[in-house]
Amino acid sequence: MMSMKAPYRIIIPIFLWVLVATHGYAQQPTSQKFSLQEAIDFAIENNINMKNSKESVEAAEARVKELLGSGLPQLSASGTVIDNYIIPTSFIPAIIFDPNAQPGELVGVQFGTQYTGNAGINLQQMIFNGSYFVGLKASKTYTELSRKDLVKTQTDVVEAIKKAYYSVLVSKERIELLEKNYQRLDTLLKQTKALYENGFTEKIDLNRVQVQFNNIANLRNNAVIGLEVSYNLLKFQMGLPIAANIELSDELETLKFLALDDDFKKDFQYSNRIEYNILQVNKSLVELDIKNTKSQYLPNISLFGSYGASYGTSAFNSMFQFGENWRTLGTLGITANLPIFDGLQKNRIVQQKKTRLNQIENNLELVKNQIDLQQDQASKTFQTYLQTLRTQRENMELSKEVYDVTVIKYQQGVGSNLEVIDADAAYKEAQTNYYAALYDALIASVEVEKAYGKLLSSTN
Repeated sequence: MMSMKAPYRIIIPIFLWVLVATHGYAQQPTSQKFSLQEAIDFAIENNINMKNSKESVEAAEARVKELLGSGLPQLSASGTVIDNYIIPTSFIPAIIFDPNAQPGELVGVQFGTQYTGNAGINLQQMIFNGSYFVGLKASKTYTELSRKDLVKTQTDVVEAIKKAYYSVLVSKERIELLEKNYQRLDTLLKQTKALYENGFTEKIDLNRVQVQFNNIANLRNNAVIGLEVSYNLLKFQMGLPIAANIELSDELETLKFLALDDDFKKDFQYSNRIEYNILQVNKSLVELDIKNTKSQYLPNISLFGSYGASYGTSAFNSMFQFGENWRTLGTLGITANLPIFDGLQKNRIVQQKKTRLNQIENNLELVKNQIDLQQDQASKTFQTYLQTLRTQRENMELSKEVYDVTVIKYQQGVGSNLEVIDADAAYKEAQTNYYAALYDALIASVEVEKAYGKLLSSTN
């Protein structure tokens, strides 16, 4: 009779195996799906450059608070305990103590106590300082510059994400078509082998098909590697680990391309471009810097005050017995400092900074011209690639028809194997040209959005 423990000897190992298998399955990395907008949103939060730019904004805001604090009352406390283990000796005329002392005779006298101490509170308050108020405004403008840099970084990230996302989509479509080509040539190779084995075709015909099949197999393998590289680039731009598993939920057919809109160029202003904005903020900073230098000709006025007490004793312990032996003291005053002549140094500094201001104004005009040129080139390039894409798509469809007809003729014995190989080569070349044109058109669309300052608005 079977022991009652026997079932447990079977169940327990099975339970442990299921537990281990389940644990192993749980450890498998899960795949995340991202639309283009979700990939952009994720990158804005996790891209390293974005994180650093956000830190720079926080540092600039803290700098404003630091400068603001320097204009508030400055209050400090101090305390000192001194052990005069050798009391200083002062020399005074001896005649003070001895009327019979010789003229010019000095006697050494020690004044003071062994232990002395003092404690007090000091207050300083700036009343007027031209550089402070200009500097405070400049620091706020500097914070604005940091925010503009953040926008520029965000623009660069959006551009990189779009290009990487499009690269993955094009690579996926190309692999799908290569897979169809692989299956098509695999079928053709099997048919040619059958014909060869039955004596209906020559060895050279079989070899030609085999060469084409080997080539498509290599292309498919290379495309798979290229897709992995595109995925890794996208993950890098998003701020994801390279080992992460991601999928794309968008397809090229579902994406909206802003560059195709009729009113794409409507209401464009140079301020739409972050590069122009940054130069404008830099111009404001130089203007404030000039104003700050000029403000140094104005007086600096400050209020100061102090209150404290001092004490001396020959017994150390009594130093900490506060009472009437402590003598209080206090001061209150205003200090003013007015520069009169500095050898024209500030005037020379202002001239140098005005030169810098003129350079920025020149650069603003230069950037305007560059933007005009970029918009013209980007628009024309996009239209050219768009037309090329239409042509290459038509060529691919036509070459597919030619290939299909050539195969039918070959199978019916009225066409040659060489015609099939040539048609296949032409079809694959048309496919390659089509996907190259598709990728170029997609990248060109991003360049158009960038040229018109629409990259960020297209993600909203």
